[in-house]
Amino acid sequence: MDSKKRSSTEAEGSKERGLVHVWQAGSYSVTPERLPGWGGKTVLQAALGVKHGVLLTEDGEVYSFGTLPWRSEPAEICPSCPILENALIGQFVVTVASGSFHNGAVTESGVAYMWGENSAGQCAVANQQYVPEPNPVSISDSETSSLLAVRILQLACGEEHTLALSISREIWAWGTGCQLGLITTTFPVTKPQKVEHLAGRVVLQVACGAFHSLALVQCLPSQDLKPVPERCNQCSQLLITMTDKEDHVIISDSHCCPLGVTLSESQAENQASTAISPSTETLDNQEVFENTLVENELPVATDTNVGNVQTTGGDAISSQQEIMGTTEIPSAQNIPSYPDTQAVNEYMQKLSDHSVRDNSENGKKPMPSQPLVEEAVPNLHSPPTTSTSALNSLVVSCASAVGVRVAATYEAGALSLKKVMNFYSTAPCEPGTQAGSSSIGPEGLKDSREEQVKQESMQGKKSSSLVDIREEESEGGSRRLSLPGLLSQVSPRLLRKAARVKTRTVVLTPTYSGEADALLPSLRTEVWTWGKGKEGQLGHGDVLPRLQPLCVKCLDGKEVIYLEAGGYHSLALTAKSQVYSWGSNTFGQLGHYDFPTTVPRLAKVSSENGVWSVAAGQDYSLFLVDTEDFQPGLYYSGRQDPAEGDNLPENHSGTKTPVLLSCSKLGYISRVTAGKDSYLALVDKNVMGYIASLHELATTERRFYAKLSDIKSQVLRPLLSLENLGTASTVQLLQEVASRFSKLCYLIGQHGASLSSFLHGIKEARSLVILKHASLFLDSYTEYCTSITNFLVMGGFQLLAKPAIDFLNKNQELLQDLSEVNDENTQLMEILNTLFFLPIRRLHNYAKVLLKLATCFEVTSPEYQKLQDSSSCYECLALHLGRKRKEAEYTLGFWKTFPGKMTDSLRKPERRLLCESSNRALSLQHAGRFSVNWFILFNDALVHAQFSTHHVFPLATLWAEPLSEEAGGVITTPEEQFTLISSTPQEKTKWLRAISQAVDQALRGTADLPPYGSGSSIQRQEPPISRSAKYTFYKDPRLKDATYDGRWLSGKPHGRGVLKWPDGKMYSGMFRNGLEDGYGEYRIPNKALNKEDHYVGHWKEGKMCGQGVYSYASGEVFEGCFQDNMRHGHGLLRSGKLTSSSPSMFIGQWVMDKKAGYGVFDDITRGEKYMGMWQDDVCQGNGVVVTQFGLYYEGNFHLNKMMGNGVLLSEDDTIYEGEFSDDWTLSGKGTLTMPNGDYIEGYFSGEWGSGIKITGTYFKPSLYESDKDRPKVFRKLGNLAVSADEKWKAVFDECWHQLGCENPGQGEVWKAWDNIAVALTTNRRQHRDSPETLSRSQTQTLESLEFIPQHVGAFSVEKYDDIKKYLIKACDTPLHPLGRLVETLVAVYRMTYVGVGANRRLLQEAVKEIKSYLKRIFQLVRFLFPELPEEGSTIPLSAPLPTERKSFCTGKSDSRSESPEPGYVVTSSGLLLPVLLPRLYPPLFMLYALDNDREEDIYWECVLRLNKQPDIALLGFLGVQRKFWPVTLSILGESKKVLPTTKDACFASAVECLQQISTTFTPSDKLKVIQQTFEEISQSVLASLQEDFLWSMDDLFPVFLYVVLRARIRNLGSEVHLIEDLMDPYLQHGEQGIMFTTLKACYYQIQREKLN
Repeated sequence: MDSKKRSSTEAEGSKERGLVHVWQAGSYSVTPERLPGWGGKTVLQAALGVKHGVLLTEDGEVYSFGTLPWRSEPAEICPSCPILENALIGQFVVTVASGSFHNGAVTESGVAYMWGENSAGQCAVANQQYVPEPNPVSISDSETSSLLAVRILQLACGEEHTLALSISREIWAWGTGCQLGLITTTFPVTKPQKVEHLAGRVVLQVACGAFHSLALVQCLPSQDLKPVPERCNQCSQLLITMTDKEDHVIISDSHCCPLGVTLSESQAENQASTAISPSTETLDNQEVFENTLVENELPVATDTNVGNVQTTGGDAISSQQEIMGTTEIPSAQNIPSYPDTQAVNEYMQKLSDHSVRDNSENGKKPMPSQPLVEEAVPNLHSPPTTSTSALNSLVVSCASAVGVRVAATYEAGALSLKKVMNFYSTAPCEPGTQAGSSSIGPEGLKDSREEQVKQESMQGKKSSSLVDIREEESEGGSRRLSLPGLLSQVSPRLLRKAARVKTRTVVLTPTYSGEADALLPSLRTEVWTWGKGKEGQLGHGDVLPRLQPLCVKCLDGKEVIYLEAGGYHSLALTAKSQVYSWGSNTFGQLGHYDFPTTVPRLAKVSSENGVWSVAAGQDYSLFLVDTEDFQPGLYYSGRQDPAEGDNLPENHSGTKTPVLLSCSKLGYISRVTAGKDSYLALVDKNVMGYIASLHELATTERRFYAKLSDIKSQVLRPLLSLENLGTASTVQLLQEVASRFSKLCYLIGQHGASLSSFLHGIKEARSLVILKHASLFLDSYTEYCTSITNFLVMGGFQLLAKPAIDFLNKNQELLQDLSEVNDENTQLMEILNTLFFLPIRRLHNYAKVLLKLATCFEVTSPEYQKLQDSSSCYECLALHLGRKRKEAEYTLGFWKTFPGKMTDSLRKPERRLLCESSNRALSLQHAGRFSVNWFILFNDALVHAQFSTHHVFPLATLWAEPLSEEAGGVITTPEEQFTLISSTPQEKTKWLRAISQAVDQALRGTADLPPYGSGSSIQRQEPPISRSAKYTFYKDPRLKDATYDGRWLSGKPHGRGVLKWPDGKMYSGMFRNGLEDGYGEYRIPNKALNKEDHYVGHWKEGKMCGQGVYSYASGEVFEGCFQDNMRHGHGLLRSGKLTSSSPSMFIGQWVMDKKAGYGVFDDITRGEKYMGMWQDDVCQGNGVVVTQFGLYYEGNFHLNKMMGNGVLLSEDDTIYEGEFSDDWTLSGKGTLTMPNGDYIEGYFSGEWGSGIKITGTYFKPSLYESDKDRPKVFRKLGNLAVSADEKWKAVFDECWHQLGCENPGQGEVWKAWDNIAVALTTNRRQHRDSPETLSRSQTQTLESLEFIPQHVGAFSVEKYDDIKKYLIKACDTPLHPLGRLVETLVAVYRMTYVGVGANRRLLQEAVKEIKSYLKRIFQLVRFLFPELPEEGSTIPLSAPLPTERKSFCTGKSDSRSESPEPGYVVTSSGLLLPVLLPRLYPPLFMLYALDNDREEDIYWECVLRLNKQPDIALLGFLGVQRKFWPVTLSILGESKKVLPTTKDACFASAVECLQQISTTFTPSDKLKVIQQTFEEISQSVLASLQEDFLWSMDDLFPVFLYVVLRARIRNLGSEVHLIEDLMDPYLQHGEQGIMFTTLKACYYQIQREKLN
């Protein structure tokens, strides 16, 4: 075949796949024939009904063949060859199903199509006998969204019903009969309904028999299990039973209610007891159960309670117990201990036969020969009181059952004898114990079939213990509890045994491994069945119908992976390749003969080979079996038509045991399908060995799983349950091995199941799980290998030898068989060792099969590549794990020879030996003559052992460097450094290499696996000297016992890390050369206060240094500078919250942890603020104090007290100048001046405000003295305060330091710029780690700041503007040193002048402080920009002024105004006020407002009075010349006359302009506003005069006055004073200066205006 025609995704021979072969049922000796008229299309799936079938081809088309009575065309009713279903063309069908006479198909998009017979509504169409063409079924869920159609995964069809499994794993049903599982009595159901009983559970698959339904459901995760009720709601039997095994008690909950529906507890309580009364006439009707249920039409909507029989009174209970006791063994102790199962079974058989026979013959109940129960439970026959605890009633009712459970144990404990005896009771039951829904006497059962089922069920109850009892427990099928110490009335022996089991029952159920469960089929499944059950096909141990799904308890834990339903029987295929079958067995279709058929039993198909696929027909079953050569064998079991010679055609016979059909010549069967009279197989031809290799992989995986399961149940479980397994750690390791083994085992089971379903499908190599999710397998194998080697290293096998010896000797053959060791002489421990390492051999097989598969593809194809890679991957891991095993054995050998004492402390499960120096190959340099130094290198540590001591150096923090001259190397660890001398250069290389590799390995963590996909990992030669590791210090005095986790460099912490001390101290941040250095966070717990000190900030050489925030446990917070762990530099200390006892705030300079230099202290409690000098934490030197009551003091302080000369002002302007001795205490010489000017000179003593003694003279100054002397003291204010330039020196010093200057102005400019760049980048990096992210504009600002403005050539206005722009940006971000400076200054300024500091006496100080800031920042700016001229210089204009402008007052056109243009003179205020003032404006303006309070009140009163006048009256009053009065005004474009009543209309634009003065900050901006106002006035006048004119001051002043009045500026005085104080001096005599003077004159004029 030409490769171009073939798609590369398929292996050779794709056309040789999916060939159809058909057999006639009943004659299995005949060879199959090909389907008549069928061409060569590859068939993926087939489904058969009674007389027809459908085929699904790989391109998604559906063909029908056989008898098709529903077709509309007569010719198509019996077509000669399969015909295409045209209605489905274009829909890619993925799965098909057939019922007896109808069909279904599901498309790729999840739509279900139905066609065929519809008399029972099975095609979901109402009132229509046939549906001729495939018809889409609409399924919608009203609960979620009725508009969205439910997508379907799978369909199953019975005779009169159909089930659909949705993509959300819920079942939908339609059709007729109880097998729908719906809560309804109206049939047919033609609109699909959800089977609510299983809603919320994950359903994996559905199957339909003729009149029954099966569902495979995923078990709930263990935590979802609900508390179990005590008794069954239907039959009132205890749900939990207790069994006494020889060595322990089993509490089992595998109760199966024989009576129909299980109800939820609440429903059971609310319902009346609606027991169905037994029919009185003889019941010869076969369908007795169905009639009783359906025809009586009970209220089914409430989950019909089919038989909630209350047992009341002691009589009832005792009689029940006696029935129960029928097969009791005389006493549990007397059971002969048979070594093998067979004998036990026979013994049980005899016992139970005897007792049942007795019972049936005599019609009375035999009593147990030795009442075992009496001694344990004295009050056996008394009725239990209501208060009896659940446990007691459990013991009471189960004590006698102990024997029964042992004798008649079902494989998974399906039914105890009691139920059967009650059900088929031979004697008429007493009313109290009626436990069946109808008591059927044997004479009532006329129908022979029913009789047979009855007999079988009885038989089963007798001889049910066919499986080793211990195995029943080992399957872990039902949840069991060991109850240590609770059963007060049980004999102590039982309790002892029960207590002993508790540690070991948990281990072997693998936990949910989320990943594997998502990718592979789940093995934790339950089987639920419902529908008609008269052949026992529901598997609940009876022949009753079920209206709703009920769990088949005895299949719990059996790992069912696939269900198949025949006409009246059911098959369940398990992951262990076994088949359980139940239901009709007339022709032996169950694959076994001598067992009850109403509960699942194992079918005996092939003694040595497992079954991997099944099919169930009307009255036969098919089993696909793994054979030795991997070609599936097909077994047939069931109806056998008589040969032609027989003359008794009605006497059908069946097969005794399944028969192997000869089909090896056909090829490899991938799936089988069964109908009524024929069955069909899909066969693949083995081209190029591709199919064979796939079958080999699947078969070997399934067998491997069976083997692992055997090892688990027959070796691991018994080992875990042995006594005295040694130390707890060994037991734990063994448990670890066991749980990893279980996990691996479970994964293999899942994989086996997934391969079985893979073989049913298209068989594309690339979708093999082992390829797609290789890591899942590789990881599980690696994990298991790790745990088993750890166990080996710890001497696990040696420790097991003693306790396990008996077990091993008994099971020697079993072990040899499992481990495939044939040598008789091999030690038992060796065999066990081999057994545990067995799984690792499987990896070689994977590699081999994948390689075989690869050879089926062309070398260039992607498949070949993928298979090849995976193959080498598995091979690689296999070799790697082999090495791991060798390493473990080497290490074990070492521990055996190593001195014992050290072994205990050094031996760890995951520690492996790499090399050791017992051969004296390595010695320590400068070691003493007699010292012994032994070096042992493990995979995680280097151990240096001496006579009796040893030290362990973890490898992660070990650095090894070779020494060139000597044969040795230097080993560096965080606290040691030693030199090793080797005996030969080879030894040196060996050791250094081993150490390097081990360190490298340790740093990479456990990932020493070969990287998947590549051959061998490339070893790094040298481990990195910089690395991350964790280390606990043991020696270093400062760090003793502290643990460091972070980056290292050559033995020292370096980089980011966390250091924790045992006492709770912790540092997290940057390190450098072993010390904290950089930015970090430090916490120190304070035991007394139960809080912690917390520092965040900068460190240098292990100490706090630089900016930081320290929060003390006491609640104080310090933000500022540190040096050598002390507060040093500028800082802010907040003490206490506002609510606490003494809240206060200090901002200022610190020296060596103490306040020193200038600082502001705000004592919030006393309402005082001190601004002045400090020394040693006390106020010392000049200072100012203001209080909230308006007192103001400036003067000398000594030791926190006012002492020496000072000035004290009170709110009412009373002044005292003189000497003080204590706070607010006058003492000594002084002068007291009254507000009216009178003053007293003399000696004063006493506290201000509480009476002062005066000795002195009172002066009343002459009234005629000039006024100007009066406020002389006011002028003196500020002399005793700290001068502005002395304030906040620390803040400026810090900024200079940041720029790299020791003293202001001394340093290199380029260095300063470098420092700025460094500061910006480090701060940015720090911000990146911090939670608050920078805004976008901030980031942009930062980026633009990284460019240093370059200046070449003469200085010009443009350069001046550049500098201005740079400063504005720099001051915008605190990450820039200048920005930080400005931010700090703003903070200190506000701290000083807000709150108590808002005192009008401080205005002058505040203004001086701003001027001082300007001066000092200007110095910094000039240092950074050396070309900037000094204060007051003029910048030469690079170009002439843009336009000539008229001089305002002269009218001459003048190219040069008298004053230089503002902005071209370099001044600190021009450059810096725009940056600084807006931030300081609020506190400053507040002080101005307070200072000018009285003046402004007078001014405002006048403004309000004068503004009541209309415009013309006001203009007249102010004496504005008539010619300037506007006559008309243009308002909104209309010209209006000015009337006498017009108000607020004249000069409106000028008024508006002037009002903007309040919205600007800097004096220069305010002056521009005034200038603009003047220009607006000129414009208005020009417009009305229509001619040129020249203002004279006399004309201008009244007009301006009018504008000022109308502007109504509230704080005009403050504005005026602010401009006056801060405007550039050079402007005073220029144009703006004159205009400002005019405004000032207006302000004073308004105060003096008197309006008549």
